[in-house]
Amino acid sequence: MKDELEMRRVFNDTLIELSKTNDKIVVIESDLQSCHLTNKFFGKEYPDRVINVGIAEANMIGIAAGMSTMGKIPFALSFGPFATRRCFDQIFISVAYAKQNVKIVGSDPGVTAEANGGTHMPFEDMGIMRTVPTMICFEPTDAAQFKAALPQIVDHYGPVYIRMFRKQTEQVFTDADMKDFKLGKASKVKDGKDVTIFASGIMVSRAVEAAELLKAEGIDAAVSNISTWKPIDEDAIEEAAKKTGAIVTAENHSLVGGLYSAVAEVVAKKCLVPVEGVGVHDEFGQVGKNAYLSEVYHLTTADIVAAAKKVVARK
Repeated sequence: MKDELEMRRVFNDTLIELSKTNDKIVVIESDLQSCHLTNKFFGKEYPDRVINVGIAEANMIGIAAGMSTMGKIPFALSFGPFATRRCFDQIFISVAYAKQNVKIVGSDPGVTAEANGGTHMPFEDMGIMRTVPTMICFEPTDAAQFKAALPQIVDHYGPVYIRMFRKQTEQVFTDADMKDFKLGKASKVKDGKDVTIFASGIMVSRAVEAAELLKAEGIDAAVSNISTWKPIDEDAIEEAAKKTGAIVTAENHSLVGGLYSAVAEVVAKKCLVPVEGVGVHDEFGQVGKNAYLSEVYHLTTADIVAAAKKVVARK
């Protein structure tokens, strides 16, 4: 079932609500207000708190850092590749190194960039941002989780990268499920004893589907959502490794430096078990619909099923 609201609408509505009691929140856009709907919603409610800097992403980050020094809480938005790789040095030096309180939003992650094609298709954005000291790297799964996370992101002092799918997502969680949600903690979706699937973003609903198919074949798969890739929930990974003895990661991102890398780092340190990754294998993006690209890059439910069978056989 699809969420009622698009993620970009959840972003706007939640910021509007938070801004009623927090006049420090501002939005900085790189000429993409209509894409993120900040012109229709947040900007309509708070027109003096939205700044369009034009197609100048590195300058946008510099402006955001400057506004942070004056006590503001800036949210700087652009498409994922331009919010990260295009202005990496400004993020590293002007924001993180300078200890500024900037929230960076990169939209249309991975294959969800669709028709925008290879130049606009970030398979590497979370890997880039994971290397920045003090950076929190977060990818919301659905509307309920995004609503629960945004107040915590606003309250946290320091740089945060939000990997935001703009449109409607498959509903995984309810508001009640997210009552105790905490940044940096994994969210259990389903228990299991044979293998644990750690998934993020659009891959979570596919992991749930994969678990149902595996159940029919006698494999009891646990599903857990890792939305915060950094700092990652090491305790949840260690617990899953000890309980099920096998792990699959599923991400709409390159396996190089992404969720697979982050989970494998913990497994290598805490509890050695076999790990298989479902994700992009060191490739560039291309034009296409989500469903087609998911087939091309092996991000489907069937790919998660195959990885689970493979990793169980390695136990």
